[in-house]
Amino acid sequence: MHYWLRLLLLILSFKLSNSIGQINHEIKTNTSTTYDSSSNKPLFIAEIKILGNKRTKPYIILRELMVKPGDIIAQEKLENILEISKNQVFNTALFLETKISYQSLPGNIINITVSVKERWYFFPLPYFKLVDRNFNQWWVDENRSLDRVNYGIKFTQYNLSGNNDGLDVWLINGYNQQVSLRYNLPFFEKTLKHGVNVGYNYSSQKELNYATAYHKQLFIRTPEYIRKFSRADVTYTYRPDQRWKHSLRTSFTQESIADTIIKVNPNYFPDKRTEIQYLDLSYSIRYQNHDYLAYPTKGISFEGAIYHRGFDDVTNLWQLSAAALYVKPVWTNAFIKFNGIATIKRPKTNVYVNQRLLGYTDFFLRGLEYYVIDGDAAAIAKVSLHQRLFKYNFKTYLKSKNYKTIPFQYYLKLFGDVGYAHNRYASIGFRGNNVLSNQLIYTGGIGLDIVSIYDIVIRFELSFNQLGGKGLFLHSK
Repeated sequence: MHYWLRLLLLILSFKLSNSIGQINHEIKTNTSTTYDSSSNKPLFIAEIKILGNKRTKPYIILRELMVKPGDIIAQEKLENILEISKNQVFNTALFLETKISYQSLPGNIINITVSVKERWYFFPLPYFKLVDRNFNQWWVDENRSLDRVNYGIKFTQYNLSGNNDGLDVWLINGYNQQVSLRYNLPFFEKTLKHGVNVGYNYSSQKELNYATAYHKQLFIRTPEYIRKFSRADVTYTYRPDQRWKHSLRTSFTQESIADTIIKVNPNYFPDKRTEIQYLDLSYSIRYQNHDYLAYPTKGISFEGAIYHRGFDDVTNLWQLSAAALYVKPVWTNAFIKFNGIATIKRPKTNVYVNQRLLGYTDFFLRGLEYYVIDGDAAAIAKVSLHQRLFKYNFKTYLKSKNYKTIPFQYYLKLFGDVGYAHNRYASIGFRGNNVLSNQLIYTGGIGLDIVSIYDIVIRFELSFNQLGGKGLFLHSK
């Protein structure tokens, strides 16, 4: 166990830039009842008490509950409603622990108590992050080069005013020089349905991925800054209830590159330009109904988005994307997960900045981490079977009652992925970009997932692909 702990701490040192979340998603609803359970009379909710919220405003918690004072509910639905409400409060990412209990009174009246333990909200963290797409690419393809690392400091203040709002200030150096500011206010009016998010980002770098060959990224590095980028954006959000969320975003972007890039790849920008600027608009809709968002063991979610960039013939781009997730328990401490992602871009073009598709962010097949697949449309379907092996609570010997132990959960999994990427220009330009394009691709393997405090998920995966490749891959979130 001490070996695993040391390994986990080593991995976390590469991921200090990630978001901070919750701790324990398996807390059972604590109920105490004195009414006659054989009675079929409905229950009247007289009062809801909130305990443990030192900073968080009570209405932020009440907003997530599926019931409110004055509601009348059937007795047989009470346990399920409280369990869903507990998960909703927990998934706000504000608390280490949530519990919901109820007490019955004469006349089928009940009082509900929501108890929470607030987490730390201010994190002045050192920032150390690899710039490559994943750990294996940095370790193998880039020979563990420290030149491909961003470092600096990240000031993050969650729950700034007690309204679940957040402020981020990033000051980054290394591979990129970056300044980033962002403020998120999920609710700004009395109905608690409308929110806003604003941000600004500026970055410059001396190395750039200018093309793809044999499904590998090609980079060029110069002594001077080769790319400069700035963006200001604002997002309006509408959340009518606990599960649905609509987002409307607009941003203005300016991006410039050195002449060197156009010399090695004239199609990097449209019309061989070295500078573009554009306004973009996007709309997304999301539905989430999971027990624990960071590592769901049951539930369903889906998301759709439409994006439009530019209002001229040069920067014009439309993109439509969709994703769905279904997780179903199959036996004790085991579940099966189905995940599908698809995207399509129009117009079809060989401009390189429009071509990036599979292999970036979370849009990849497990087992093909070393490859990228450019194109204008792609889809992936993933399935995995998870079995929890055991849980372990590591004693920290800290005086804080909230951090006396750190929970770890270990899941064994079997998985298989299948996908397809269409690239009209696969045989044009740089060689080898048709090996994985325009055909069915598939991978599979076995893995171990470790879930711990603050939404940390570490994945070790022994994967195989149709090219005959295999390897042990590491991912963390």
